[in-house]
Amino acid sequence: MRIDGRRNDELRAVKITPSYLDYAEGSVLIEAGKTRVLCAVSVQPGVPKWLENHGQGWLTAEYSMLPRATHTRTPRETTPSSRSQEIKRLIGRSLRAAVDLRLIGENTITIDCDVIQADGGTRTASITGAYVATVIAVRKMIVNKTASPRAIKTQVAAVSVGIVGGDEMLDLCYQEDSRAEVDFNVVMTGEGKFIEVQGTAEGEPFARESMDRLVDLARDGIAELMKIQNQILK
Repeated sequence: MRIDGRRNDELRAVKITPSYLDYAEGSVLIEAGKTRVLCAVSVQPGVPKWLENHGQGWLTAEYSMLPRATHTRTPRETTPSSRSQEIKRLIGRSLRAAVDLRLIGENTITIDCDVIQADGGTRTASITGAYVATVIAVRKMIVNKTASPRAIKTQVAAVSVGIVGGDEMLDLCYQEDSRAEVDFNVVMTGEGKFIEVQGTAEGEPFARESMDRLVDLARDGIAELMKIQNQILK
């Protein structure tokens, strides 16, 4: 039995509250256990200079953690840390896989993911929540005739897996993540294809068989997350 009483293959309780903000084109509050992330999507006309007159749009992301998202206060970032830079790029790559940029006109979609409370899995929760917020925003673009009805080309969700005390576990909370021997973040599409697999051995190197089992565990968890996304988007 795990710290919070879950089975090793069980997700934390996941709740997605859509349209959490009044002014953003798309927004959600996603809660995965004690982790809470606010995802807000803005749509603005125009694209970066290097994309001008190419007949396509752009999607980018930002990520930050509020000072009291953690047990002790973390100084507010005036310049993004290397960790924040890495995560925002991961979120951007993941959501660009979901949107056909050729079908949103010369518009820029910006996704802001702000961690309100962190208890492990903030990057994966950000991706899972950002997908729902992005679909909400793109649906508004479709109504306004600034995007094609085919602009969303696939579903995207993400989850963490790892080996803790020799056990393979799904969706690690902070206490598990902080003592994991192996830590993976997996991002997948609705067709079961991989966008990103980040895997690290914190102690002893891991075997190929362990990696395969962890990826299978992540795949099953992501399938559950996609069911929750679909329920919200109905």
